[in-house]
Amino acid sequence: WAYAAGFTLLPHLGGFLGWFVNRKKIPAWYEKLKKPSWCPSRKIFLLAWLILYTGTGYASYLIWNDLGGCSSKAIVPLGLYGAQLALNWAWPPFFFGAQNLNMALIDILCLDGLAIGTLCSWYRINKVAALLLLPYLGWLGMATCLTIRIWKDNPGQK
Repeated sequence: WAYAAGFTLLPHLGGFLGWFVNRKKIPAWYEKLKKPSWCPSRKIFLLAWLILYTGTGYASYLIWNDLGGCSSKAIVPLGLYGAQLALNWAWPPFFFGAQNLNMALIDILCLDGLAIGTLCSWYRINKVAALLLLPYLGWLGMATCLTIRIWKDNPGQK
């Protein structure tokens, strides 16, 4: 159970750190940006990421467990997961910290590709783990559209 808990909690660490470091810049800068009417509230973002990080973290445990831990078979599936998680954690510092909409957009587009690659890789190993990524991919799709929209609607911020 300790491994399951560790894998499940791991994504939350970077998410919390990203929030903690950038929490003061959110009201001062983000609230002033032009955003579409369908932009979720900050509370919805928090709830969504809590659920999504839990699901993806547990799914990564399932993959790790099915592949016998850190074996040579786990390099690609868990490497893809780790790479997309790193890009996920990098987005808040680009967007909120550096207030760099260009880098945030590049980051999330690369993140989308790695997340899809992770899903494809995991599907052959554990279908439940792959299914646990679907809500995450759906939310990433919305976050990507939101990032693109904010990038387009705030040209002075680029």
